Amino acid sequence: MLNNNLMIKTLIVGNMFTNCYIVYDKMKGKAFIIDPGAEADNIKKYLDSNKLNVEFIIHTHGHIDHIIADAQFEIPIYIHKLDREYLLNSEFNLSSFLDSPFKLANKDIRALNDGDKVEFIDSTLKIIHTPGHTPGGICILLNKALFSGDTLFAEGIGRTDFPGASHELLVDSIKEKLLKLPDDVVVYPGHGEPTTIGREKKTNPFLM
Repeated sequence: MLNNNLMIKTLIVGNMFTNCYIVYDKMKGKAFIIDPGAEADNIKKYLDSNKLNVEFIIHTHGHIDHIIADAQFEIPIYIHKLDREYLLNSEFNLSSFLDSPFKLANKDIRALNDGDKVEFIDSTLKIIHTPGHTPGGICILLNKALFSGDTLFAEGIGRTDFPGASHELLVDSIKEKLLKLPDDVVVYPGHGEPTTIGREKKTNPFLM
């Protein structure tokens, strides 16, 4: 729970066990989705069973395991401007390397920049550009919740052996932008279990 109204549902989707987050206000029947990486039918089933109208999708980055269910939704899609091409290019999003090229067509794609704010009901999503895993990787701060995608994990960080990635840049992004957040901010990563900023300051071996 983010506050008295906003709730978080985690669905683990696809062969890469990606965390797809549905953030919603059940009283008002509205939701948005973070990283619908696969299994659109299961995502829609949860939305329908809870009578939720989804308003938009927002991506932490553009790799295939975070974007493939986009094709099954007709709603705005937010992604950082430097990762926009990942939605349209199968080599960038890595799907071409899996022998199943994927790209979106005819979608309402809205480019984000560092520091942008996206409004949802009475709350504000704050966009933090954290390049390193991809050039346009972002984290999304909502109240005391940080959706970190593949930037920061529990005692880990994102891979940097992909095209466009940089280990140095990723570590700098985390140290300069994320570790300055309050210790009690809960981190919801793209894979694996939640953690906190305070825990990662103390235990993450990549940040020592």
